[in-house]
Amino acid sequence: MVTVTPRRTLAGQLLVLQLAIVVVVLVAVAAVSLAQSAATFNRVEGRRVTALGEQFAGHPVLRDQLSQPAPAERVAPLVQSTLDQSGVTSVTVADARGRVVASTDPTLVGSLLVLGDPRVAQGRAWSGELELGGSRELVAQVPVLGADVQKKNVGHHLGVVTVGEAAPTWSERLVGASSYLLTYLGIASVLGVVGSWLLARRIKRQTLGLEPREIAGLAEHREALLHGIAEGVIALDPQLRVTLVNAVGRRLLDLPEDCLGRSLADLRIGGRLRDVLAGSDPDARDEVVVRRGRVLVMNRMTVSKDGRRLGSVTTLRDRTELARLEQEIGSFRSTTELLRAQTHEFANQLHTISGLIQIGEYDEVVRYVDALSRHRASLDLTVTSRIHDTAVAALLMAKSATAAERRVELRISERTGLDRLAPAIAADVATVLGNLVDNAVEAVAGGEPVGRGEPVDGEPPAWVEVELRRDASSVEIVVRDSGPGVAPELAQEVFTHGFTTKAAQGGERGIGLALTRLVCHRRGGEVAVANTEEGAMFTARMSVTGATEVAR
Repeated sequence: MVTVTPRRTLAGQLLVLQLAIVVVVLVAVAAVSLAQSAATFNRVEGRRVTALGEQFAGHPVLRDQLSQPAPAERVAPLVQSTLDQSGVTSVTVADARGRVVASTDPTLVGSLLVLGDPRVAQGRAWSGELELGGSRELVAQVPVLGADVQKKNVGHHLGVVTVGEAAPTWSERLVGASSYLLTYLGIASVLGVVGSWLLARRIKRQTLGLEPREIAGLAEHREALLHGIAEGVIALDPQLRVTLVNAVGRRLLDLPEDCLGRSLADLRIGGRLRDVLAGSDPDARDEVVVRRGRVLVMNRMTVSKDGRRLGSVTTLRDRTELARLEQEIGSFRSTTELLRAQTHEFANQLHTISGLIQIGEYDEVVRYVDALSRHRASLDLTVTSRIHDTAVAALLMAKSATAAERRVELRISERTGLDRLAPAIAADVATVLGNLVDNAVEAVAGGEPVGRGEPVDGEPPAWVEVELRRDASSVEIVVRDSGPGVAPELAQEVFTHGFTTKAAQGGERGIGLALTRLVCHRRGGEVAVANTEEGAMFTARMSVTGATEVAR
């Protein structure tokens, strides 16, 4: 049977710790008090025994008897009298040869007196601790000098007077101080218990009632979760200071190692990214942000407890690789769209021809087929004569068919001229051109205008015009449309936000314009939008020399 030892609670641990500290402090205080008591005893009693020794050494009878051949009989009563009057522990008198002639300790009589300092025999007084008769005492040794010599201030040594006071032992001093030490211990114990209880309550309230081992477990689980997920996570407090971020989030946002505790302003995060992290639009989901060459999809959630706002947690997903994958399959998508659009167009044309045959209009069938052939030949000739890169030409053919389905005319500008491009450059040009054309068609094909009001009935048919030009170092793509244009206040934001006209229609916010700007920057170029009298005009430039890679 396994016995489980119960763990101490936080309050119990604090109580034990407080009591241990109290005991240690009291032991230290007791040691200091005893040391101070010993120092005080040596100082006070040392002065007293020295004064008694000097007084006894100056006694006329003592000086007179010490100069006689057998002084013991007359000196012993003086020694006992001095002991009784002063209350000291011992009084000892030795002659000039150092032999004890009288003492309160009979065992010392006749023996040599132990001197604390050899200079005592030369007429110098001394005080200190000394071993006498098997016990250690605080003694004063004073020389006895002849009366005639004292007047001339020169030495005629008659003997030595030793007055001793036994020092109390450590246990005796501790017993003497035990009364106030026990009082202090009791008061400190009560204060420690009450303080520990109050402190434990406060800490448990702040830690939501969790014990230390539970807090440690939560911290370990949090670290495991944060570093075990592929998405980036960043948490902010109500003052927009970073309180938590995992390694993926720090990498995606390009944050320094010491970002914890710093505000968004300190980290120089502004613009669209700051708006998303701060929650400018609380209901927004899957917000697209371009950050230093990365296309990020961000979701922000506000964290609250008991009606109190604690901050926010934002997750980040990197869609840059997905955008690049879309770029790689762009040519296949264009071909598919072209085939789908042509299938739909051919089906309509066959239905028309079938109807004419059924009603017997054979001549009209011939004229209709001739017209279709001339239109297709004219479109093919226009595209292929001005655009010699097959990938870009095929893309425009596909976009022309899909635009025609939405009653939008796709025009090729007479100023267009594009030679064959390297495959990698052609793929980037196709990506930028396809995104710009899609947005233009969406804007003029009946979609809601981007912040400039509704289209007016009776306007000419909707159109989109494409112009491609190349010089020695760059390719310029210009896409104009007859739509309502872009609101001036959004002209600098549409690319940063990953904005498309589909978003304005209530659909999912895409990354078309964000990807366009990213590709242009990677090619050392730029993309901009302006409004003309007819509609919006997007202009994109990309370098075609070298392999310039610019991450913004």
